[in-house]
Amino acid sequence: MRHRHLHAALAAFAEEAAWQLASVIADGVEVPFEVVEARGRRRDTPLYCYRPLTQRFVTERVGILTRLPAYPAAAQALSREDGLGDYLRAQGETQVPVEPRARADAALRVFVSRIFCDATEFVLTPERFERAWGELAGTLHDGGGQSVIVAPLLGVVLASEDVALGDGLTLMQPDALDDPPPDALRVAGEQGSLAVVAHTDLPGAPGAVSTAASRLQRMLRALRVFDVASPALAGVAWTRTGTGPWALCTLRGAGGRPHGALFVPPTGEDELRAFCSLVDRRASRSGEIAWALARYSQGCDRMDALEALSDHLLALRALLEPEGVASARLASRLAALCAAPGEHGAVAAEVAQAVALERSAISGLGGAPEGTDALVQRLAEHLRALLRDVLCGHLDPDLRTLADRLIAAGAAAAAPSP
Repeated sequence: MRHRHLHAALAAFAEEAAWQLASVIADGVEVPFEVVEARGRRRDTPLYCYRPLTQRFVTERVGILTRLPAYPAAAQALSREDGLGDYLRAQGETQVPVEPRARADAALRVFVSRIFCDATEFVLTPERFERAWGELAGTLHDGGGQSVIVAPLLGVVLASEDVALGDGLTLMQPDALDDPPPDALRVAGEQGSLAVVAHTDLPGAPGAVSTAASRLQRMLRALRVFDVASPALAGVAWTRTGTGPWALCTLRGAGGRPHGALFVPPTGEDELRAFCSLVDRRASRSGEIAWALARYSQGCDRMDALEALSDHLLALRALLEPEGVASARLASRLAALCAAPGEHGAVAAEVAQAVALERSAISGLGGAPEGTDALVQRLAEHLRALLRDVLCGHLDPDLRTLADRLIAAGAAAAAPSP
């Protein structure tokens, strides 16, 4: 065993720490508790239980633990290990000491807490010790364990327990994840899922959360183009490494609200997986399409209808009006591409109304009048349909030229015969 000496030193210290902490309990001191909500298979029936705050109890008694005879040898053995910072971050420690001995002191405190986690009595058993040792040794041997980031995905309902989308990303029913963060289940609710990103970066690596957040944003953009329903990511996520505790983190660019619910039946999983992969490949190579797709997704996140309207108009102008707003070609081109027979005038009128509302909002002349939400939704659906058809290869990315050809063909067909 590579860490035979370290294993022996920690075992000796753990035995002494167990006796010392047990004597504190025998003197009448109790381990504090907190009340937590735990959900069973039926999410509509919350259960409440008491969880011992073992880590706080141990932390408050670090002073007596450092005076134990086995402490110096254990601390010295740990101080020679390079992976202690990774271990501490994996266990949820936000402040990692720089000096090796200070890191070893912090690791010993955390190690004892992990041995007796969720326990109210301090009895050292081989199972408890080996579990905590496995968490530490796995980090020291491999330079890190697998990291997992869990983000509530609102407005997506799965028929299967999980749907793998590739690149380490899996959508899961909230109850399907083993040992999930309880608050993530509450945020996901009945009309939501969990987006789980698993990767093997070093635990606590600076780019781990940002890399996962980027992957989640790409997935969200694809889901919003896939169906008329518009899912949303909660603004928070939870991360852990190995079997360490869950740590709360913030997802930048998230926090919108869902519009409708996307139901994924078992027969639709392959289509969804293929579509997300297709969007990932094609959007990154297309300038205007990628920009319009990102702007469309930003509009879906807006809480204010007029702000969403402006985002959708910007995306449509990038696709259909490169000459600029002064050309006033957006309405006719969008109608040519998206209007049903006999409805070209109605679609063009809606675009004109949307542009007028945007100007009023920019000038600060008033709020959104009645019917704005419905107008924004129709405009967003036109934009979504164009993006989907281009990404799937049904339409040429040069939408402006295509629209002008349709307009010219329509004018020729309407012209009186000579």
